[in-house]
Amino acid sequence: MKLTQTIILGSLIFLSGSLFSMHHENTPESVAEAWVKAGQTGKQEAIDFVTKHMAADGINAPGRYVGFGFTYNPDAEPGTMVVAGIQPDSPASKVLKVGDAFLSVNNVRVNERNMGKLNFRGKPGEEVKAVIERDGKRKNISVARGVISTSYTKEQVLRNMNSAVAENWKPDEANIVEVMSKDNIVYVLHWAKDTDQVSGLPYEAYTVTRFVFNEEGLVERIGNLSEDRFVLEQQGYTISR
Repeated sequence: MKLTQTIILGSLIFLSGSLFSMHHENTPESVAEAWVKAGQTGKQEAIDFVTKHMAADGINAPGRYVGFGFTYNPDAEPGTMVVAGIQPDSPASKVLKVGDAFLSVNNVRVNERNMGKLNFRGKPGEEVKAVIERDGKRKNISVARGVISTSYTKEQVLRNMNSAVAENWKPDEANIVEVMSKDNIVYVLHWAKDTDQVSGLPYEAYTVTRFVFNEEGLVERIGNLSEDRFVLEQQGYTISR
């Protein structure tokens, strides 16, 4: 769904070399600002920039969440959910395999209309029953939600970026609010307004992205905190027991 894409890709916002050259100095602040501005540019520009400015052993660590611990490409085929990646040591790693296709989650069918109603998120430890298709056969599974602390290598970051749809990359509106730094750590506060692909409704939110640079001036770690709940509430979703 677009929200997932926003959470996962919103922490990986970049800028092309041509725009980066507008900065007079190759400082951590200028690189971090360029990284964030790239989300307002385009897919290929972003890929080119991260290839050049992320350390080979760099890590992207999005915010924690409660869920299964798998990823899928929401743009591959609208209305479907096929497992594309599994977080090691997550609840999903004990049950799911790459290529599994979800058919229903807690008796809610997986289709384009219901993508925002599948309750993978919720209280840790609660069992979620689902039906998947594996190797052409239907299979009933049960997964207990857990706390997921994801991390992606540079190779995984680039793979995720390449799988994204270019026309869905750019938000409707966006700007940088503030850039602050201390030593090799830079914080960028930025804002964006976009339209969710599932609900068709607009939303806006602030995100704080934290960059850590190595001695060579390359990004060795990046993470972010975003207003995930606020994004959902703007589309009419509620949190209930």
